[in-house]
Amino acid sequence: MKRTWIMVVAVVAMLSFTASAGTISGKVSGVTGESVVYVEAVAGKTFPAPTEKPVIDQKGLMFTPHIVAVEQGTTVEFLNSDKVAHNVFWPSVGGNKKFSKNLGTWPQGEKRAFKFDNPGAVPLLCNVHPEMGGYIVVSPTPYFAVTDKSGNYKIENVPDGSYSVTAWHEGAKNSSKPVTVAGEGKADFTLTK
Repeated sequence: MKRTWIMVVAVVAMLSFTASAGTISGKVSGVTGESVVYVEAVAGKTFPAPTEKPVIDQKGLMFTPHIVAVEQGTTVEFLNSDKVAHNVFWPSVGGNKKFSKNLGTWPQGEKRAFKFDNPGAVPLLCNVHPEMGGYIVVSPTPYFAVTDKSGNYKIENVPDGSYSVTAWHEGAKNSSKPVTVAGEGKADFTLTK
């Protein structure tokens, strides 16, 4: 009897938790390749800085992966796996030039880290190899996703509520739209260059 009661309480607790968190899904079209979709803000909520440190590698004279999405406050590590020296710099964050940064140049096998405290798209460049380019998209919330190659995305564990959701794609204009999550929300975007 006691065991059954504990199971009932556990199931009710799980159901109440899942009822308050939902999913935003959809498709980004009008562009090819990966896009990033993120929730702009959650009223009255702030989020602790993530402890995970994603790595962007400089390998084969490319930034790998080419597009990385992170939550605001994330420290990103930049690794040089090539036999030549590389540099990492960005001219702006979200178009704001006062957040430009040059991490310098370093040899194979070394890493440099940087904490991204400001939201927006960060165009990554290398002074040594001007043909290299990549992007970090810094989301102001932990609710974001990188689309698959077909443009489909799913953002999970979003609290029920109404939000502004933004889609970003390299070389395209951002698009934002309102979405209401009540278990599920849907937002499709058509981006233009």
